[in-house]
Amino acid sequence: MSAFMQQLPALIGVVIGALGSYLAVVRGDRARFRREQAARWEERRFAVYADYARTLKTSVTLTYRLAAHFEIDPHPHPLTPEEAKPLLAEAAVARDPSGEALILLGSPAVVEKARTWVVLVMEMERYLREGQRDPETWQALLERQRAGREGYYTAVREDLALPPGHSARWPLPQP
Repeated sequence: MSAFMQQLPALIGVVIGALGSYLAVVRGDRARFRREQAARWEERRFAVYADYARTLKTSVTLTYRLAAHFEIDPHPHPLTPEEAKPLLAEAAVARDPSGEALILLGSPAVVEKARTWVVLVMEMERYLREGQRDPETWQALLERQRAGREGYYTAVREDLALPPGHSARWPLPQP
């Protein structure tokens, strides 16, 4: 038997080992890439979710301040309608890009809860624009808006697999 034939089983073993090692490395690299990519997208979704909440909360705070001017909200820093009008317009314009990013990257459940919340905020703005001043109706709008916000945050936490968070509902001290 020739020397080559005697070495052939060892050579085949080396080739199979090298091929197996190569396949294991490639498979591991692909898995790591997918994990890293998923983590990057999750970070981006979190940023989009937080940005949308921040822009919407700006509108909410402005409505609180405007309602305080009409003495139907206890916010300590009231805004007159003249002061509030450009700020509300600016806040509404800021909602559009963050809303588009939310639609692009958000899960369907989060986008639906965001839509519910923003519609309630727009109802609050419309209520004040129309000159209505009933404190009980305003309180009902506030409660619906708070429930909308809570629903949005719950959907975000579920989408990002975060633990349940605080509802952000606590009684404020009465003056």
